[in-house]
Amino acid sequence: MTEAPVHVTGRIAIVLRALAAAPEAGLSTSDVARATDLARPTVHRLLVALSGEGYVDRDRRTGSWFLGPELYLLGEVAARRYDVTQQARASVHRLASATGESAFFSARRGDETVCLLREDGDFPIRSFVLYEGARFPLGVVSAGLVVLSMLPDREVDEYLARVDLTGDWGPSHAAAPLRERIARTRELGYAVNPGLVVEGSWGMAAAVFGPSGEPAWALTLTGVESRFRDDRRPELGALLLKEAHALTRALGDR
Repeated sequence: MTEAPVHVTGRIAIVLRALAAAPEAGLSTSDVARATDLARPTVHRLLVALSGEGYVDRDRRTGSWFLGPELYLLGEVAARRYDVTQQARASVHRLASATGESAFFSARRGDETVCLLREDGDFPIRSFVLYEGARFPLGVVSAGLVVLSMLPDREVDEYLARVDLTGDWGPSHAAAPLRERIARTRELGYAVNPGLVVEGSWGMAAAVFGPSGEPAWALTLTGVESRFRDDRRPELGALLLKEAHALTRALGDR
């Protein structure tokens, strides 16, 4: 777990993100404290203050906290500028239909990628590493790897200097092997995750670029290892790149 921020804005942000990760069941105050690495009294004060503004809501029966109605209203306004899921939905559908695998669309949010869309193909065995709302650090899962790989060298170096992924994700996510995967991703144009998060669950991703040329989103395919054989990966990569390029153009024309 990353070190908890010391400033109030950062603490509010990680509390809201923790609640966003549990949209159905909600979280108790203690659950939020564990998820954020903040002291329970601090979390309680933040939740009470946020509740007063409508940013969080509490179920009086269970005591669980949820994101509040004010965030919905703010999100409706923000979506007019930032929501790209409608444009991405067609690409995700085509990838799932053409390959039979599960297809996804993720967005970069700071040092993370967040899964926004999922559609399953017709192959009956699925991987459930990714799901709508799932967050992973850059460099983890194929979406995070492709976004990190397409950043300028300076930004990659700065990220790897300040972030240690090995505690949560193991030695395969140390800087040296990660740099090797970054180099390979840049060579291919797409990222491959050979079961590094969950054994046997593979993923591939291509970056979608924003108007300024930055890698802002990713299209992903995931499935079981046997579906990502050496002879099939180039075909899947070509499909990902085709859809990623088309979506980049479409988003640039908005």
